[in-house]
Amino acid sequence: MLNVHNLTVSFMGTDLFSGITFKLNKGDRIGLIGKNGAGKSTLLKVLSKDIESSAGTMAFDKDIEIGFLRQDIEFVEGRTILEEAYQAFEEIKEIELKLDAINEQLATRTDYESEAYSQLIIDLTDLTERYELLGGYNYQGDTEKILQGLGFQREDFDKLTDTFSGGWRMRIELAKLLLQNNDILLLDEPTNHLDIESIIWLENFLKSYGGAIVLVSHDKMFLDNVTNRTIEISLGQIYDYKKPYSQFLLLRGEIKEKQLQAQKNQEKEIKQKQLLINKFKAKASKASMAQSLMKQLDKVELIEVDQDDNAAMNVRFAISKEPGKIVVEAEKISKSYGDKHVLENVDLLIERSSKIAFVGQNGQGKSTLAKMMVGEIPFEGYLKLGHNVEIGYFAQNQSEHLPPEKTVLEIMEDAATDGNRMRVRDMLGSFLFGGDAVDKKAKVLSGGERNRLALCKLLLSPFNVLIMDEPTNHLDIASKNVLKEALRQFNGTLILVSHDRDFLQGLTSTVFGFKDKVIKEYLGDIDYFLEQHKMENLREAEKRTVVKVDKSTSKKAHELTRDQEKQLRKLKNKLSKIETQISDLETEIAKIDLQLAENYDEVSSKPNFFEKYKAKKAQLDSLMSDWEQVEQEVTDF
Repeated sequence: MLNVHNLTVSFMGTDLFSGITFKLNKGDRIGLIGKNGAGKSTLLKVLSKDIESSAGTMAFDKDIEIGFLRQDIEFVEGRTILEEAYQAFEEIKEIELKLDAINEQLATRTDYESEAYSQLIIDLTDLTERYELLGGYNYQGDTEKILQGLGFQREDFDKLTDTFSGGWRMRIELAKLLLQNNDILLLDEPTNHLDIESIIWLENFLKSYGGAIVLVSHDKMFLDNVTNRTIEISLGQIYDYKKPYSQFLLLRGEIKEKQLQAQKNQEKEIKQKQLLINKFKAKASKASMAQSLMKQLDKVELIEVDQDDNAAMNVRFAISKEPGKIVVEAEKISKSYGDKHVLENVDLLIERSSKIAFVGQNGQGKSTLAKMMVGEIPFEGYLKLGHNVEIGYFAQNQSEHLPPEKTVLEIMEDAATDGNRMRVRDMLGSFLFGGDAVDKKAKVLSGGERNRLALCKLLLSPFNVLIMDEPTNHLDIASKNVLKEALRQFNGTLILVSHDRDFLQGLTSTVFGFKDKVIKEYLGDIDYFLEQHKMENLREAEKRTVVKVDKSTSKKAHELTRDQEKQLRKLKNKLSKIETQISDLETEIAKIDLQLAENYDEVSSKPNFFEKYKAKKAQLDSLMSDWEQVEQEVTDF
């Protein structure tokens, strides 16, 4: 399918990788691995022809179609999820428009005997056959199946993509890619925004995929379950073995051991010959023998040992001071975003030194609860932090908030205190930002480098409770292993929101499962949690994906005319926007209420304070009234 020969990519005179050669065959599912900055994403961009190589050639089979899931995507505003997903079927949608135009002409024209009318019949037949061949009668059902597998609910299908986060938009892009009949799939970290159940679904899908796959991932379990071949980029070279990741590591270790032994034997042999040369060349009678040995040495090809990039982070999380026995206590806490109830009447008790994983589908409230604990968002109910509790918080999008124009060093110095400012450079060195790397601007850092910097910045503040929301996104496998070991050694309380099964294994002793607005505690690790949910193997997960469809609603939707469906979609979009406005306004008012409670005299003395405050309250009442009206209109359909 693809031949890559002597491929080289250089930036500013420095080779990122040089002279790499490999073949891609049908059925290959390649895991492309390597450290952050090794060139994995760059290689995918070269294979997709997004960028050109500096040297070398690529030869593709004829009519090869390539699909590429990039880390950075752009969306056209104003489309619903279904409309965006249907962009995968460009030719089918074009044929639908042509068929509609032909059918309209056939219905209105009366020149049945004319040549033009006969041509319409021929065009209709040809287009219908092509439509059927492309799967035109199945694409809508296939689209819904893929979207549901990736975690979308049927009620989401008519919502605008504008109202969804970047992670959910990435899922839509992934759905489009999986719906196309591509011969080669290039996937750049496809699991970064997926929950555990969606990752398991994707594993099943990719294992049965008929074409070739090249994927960049730092999820070891995902690599082992999906791939049958591994290519590692290390120090500008590649190491290619027809084994999934874990088997590749064992094989690579065995090969390197044999190389070392062979090199040692060769060095011993060369040393012996050199001694003989030195001995013989001093004697005229043995000079010819010395010359012969020297010629033999000149012909020897020195055995080289594969070089490893052993640079690794040096991370240690120390507790600031000993907290009380109870770290977090919560009673009947609830949180809603407009009409969407995420958590409802949840009771919670977290004790000192607990190691907890927050697990569940996206949108079930994991990140929401983490934000509630650190006081980032308002909520209903009672939540109290224990005595002496100091929280260190790593947000899911922490690295995205780094000021793009500032350098690595400037970002750290801005966050440092007088007590730790002198240690900033040493800390950066521990996170692999040595030498000139500290002068890089944040905007040019890779995803993994940005996460490493955010982790380093976290250590500038004291904490004894560590809450981390998806800390492994974009981190390479070596960095993840270092982070995992550091967290294992951490003596404080640890709360992890993560979808990475391998990372969670052996790291937490309790799992909080989030589902249907409640939290269930499982006294065991991630493997125990998965067993309890009958997800011990991949097939069980797919069996559990049951979509409930309201038959009466489905039937009613089919009875609507196109204009009515369009009107209903507009109403639902309007409802969604009102819910977002209500949620934002509730947050603003809650912040003002908190300011009033803390410093009433100062806050209330501001010019026109109460007029503005009352206006916000009135605006909220008006929005609630609008919501009720639109909700009723939707219900009446």
